[in-house]
Amino acid sequence: MGKRLKQQKRGAGSPRYRSPSHRYCTDLSYRRYDDVEKTGVLTGKVMSLIDDPARSALLMKVKYDNNESGMLLAPEGICVGDEIDVGAQARLRLGSVLPLYRIPDGAYVFNIERNAGDGGMLVKAAGSYANVISKEGKIVYLKLPSKTTIILSNECRAQLGVICAGGRLEKPMLKAGNQFYKKRANHRLWPVPRGVHQSAYNHPHGGKQHHVGKPTTVARSTPPGGKVGHIAARQTGRRKGKRTVDAKEE
Repeated sequence: MGKRLKQQKRGAGSPRYRSPSHRYCTDLSYRRYDDVEKTGVLTGKVMSLIDDPARSALLMKVKYDNNESGMLLAPEGICVGDEIDVGAQARLRLGSVLPLYRIPDGAYVFNIERNAGDGGMLVKAAGSYANVISKEGKIVYLKLPSKTTIILSNECRAQLGVICAGGRLEKPMLKAGNQFYKKRANHRLWPVPRGVHQSAYNHPHGGKQHHVGKPTTVARSTPPGGKVGHIAARQTGRRKGKRTVDAKEE
């Protein structure tokens, strides 16, 4: 018998493939959904900006006027000393946390709750944002960065603005060492060789022939040991036949 594939070993959750949670700053979430947030407003001051290895964007440490402290994702353009609001009566300012029914149509939002009170689940990567399209009764239509439109309750909370660090991929890595330390911060496996360059007992595409030598299409229900290649592909290879031109295009 051959060895298990890397995706099989990762699924077992051994320490070799676990994320180093002890290095992360916090479990990022909004403050609990209490009466203050439902009917009133809390004002907070940005005390510092923190680089968390767990995330691609910066965090901001906020101290509220009731002496509570918390962490939030930092929007683009925020500075230390700025004020933000949290609650249903919050002002429309950069980084404020409001329910969706208080946010005007067309606004940029991020760190959106899927269900009211869950702490924020959607649109949390650096440089990303969603658009509020429209509202109908107690539902809100949102356009995600993937161009998908979703429907959420108007009680779900979100932050105003665009997440910071949107240009982090513009600077080239220049050498493999920089990429190594970038991946190591999140305990990511790198580099990952192609399947045809691996041994036959490590990968279904492996062997000495340096080409697969068999069809690479596999079913969607294939178990993890063989679920590599073109998964549930409609077609593979070059597209055959000539493209027909409509009369309108001519």
